Amino acid sequence: MGLAKPEPAMLRICTVLGMACLLMLTGCSSTPSNPRYAEPAAKPFVPARLSRDQANDVTIHAVGLVGTPYRHGGNTPEGGFDCSGLIRYVYKTGAGVMAPRTVSMLADWGQAVPAEALQTGDLVVFTLGGSASHAGIYVGEGRFVHAPSTGGEVRLDQLASRYWSRQQVAFRRP
Repeated sequence: MGLAKPEPAMLRICTVLGMACLLMLTGCSSTPSNPRYAEPAAKPFVPARLSRDQANDVTIHAVGLVGTPYRHGGNTPEGGFDCSGLIRYVYKTGAGVMAPRTVSMLADWGQAVPAEALQTGDLVVFTLGGSASHAGIYVGEGRFVHAPSTGGEVRLDQLASRYWSRQQVAFRRP
């Protein structure tokens, strides 16, 4: 007799619990190998409207949505997400803050952050040809959560990956 296929809800719960454990354990991990995204002990101060607890809640909410289907214009877990819909939903549910709904507005939201000051809950905004084209939420250790494309799902990616490291990127702190 084969094993039963797990229900999607159970998979999501397992994913959330696994990622929560991973986030707790990374506090004891070694320094990331890519110094561009290393989180040094003394970071430049960049003001934020979110408390550290709110930023952590945003991070946990974002990671918990990994695996949700992509849908252009989507803004709910049930209906799917596009990148800006994901960000708006996560900031609203995780911190009670209403983020702008378009990537072009997200590109100017909050304060600019240098890479060496990047913290969980910050925005990652990619530009193409001078215009903001994609965005995600930084979750630590050089990783970000985003809703990348039609037919895909919300996923966790490395900023230092072959594809993303070649993109022009800016960081914003709401």
